[in-house]
Amino acid sequence: MHSTTRPVDDRTRYAETAVQKVALVFGIVFAVVGIAGFIPGLTTNLDTIQFAGHESEALLLGVFQVSILHNIVHLLFGIAGLAAATSFVASKNYLIWGGAIYALLLVYGLFFSSDQPANFVPLNSADNWLHAVLAVAMILLGVLLGRRERDARTTPGATGTPGTVR
Repeated sequence: MHSTTRPVDDRTRYAETAVQKVALVFGIVFAVVGIAGFIPGLTTNLDTIQFAGHESEALLLGVFQVSILHNIVHLLFGIAGLAAATSFVASKNYLIWGGAIYALLLVYGLFFSSDQPANFVPLNSADNWLHAVLAVAMILLGVLLGRRERDARTTPGATGTPGTVR
């Protein structure tokens, strides 16, 4: 018997599959957010920004508390998303593990209020809500879109048109 299925392989073009496209979008957004955190006007009270810690009064879009370290982490997370978009498996892992990191940040933000010395990451309630949404969205997208590589292309030797899910 000849099977038309094959093991999932990771040889895909840049942002070819749905999960890669989503990782790319998240990467772009995180990179833009990281840069925006340093731009006066997009970030209010920028003159009070601290490297780390809850003392920073800088607010991205006037809502989300940020610090220099926080912005750098967003930039690095963005770069990781852009790099992950090169591979199906890397994109899936980026979304799932990135979502897990945001879930941990949510828990951290819930236990360490802005005035506690252990709060080295400036987080406010808006950050906590955003981290909850990011955690759920990234994990769900990583799991659902990462189920099969064939979600955006056909299997060689199979009949059908490109984009057909088997």
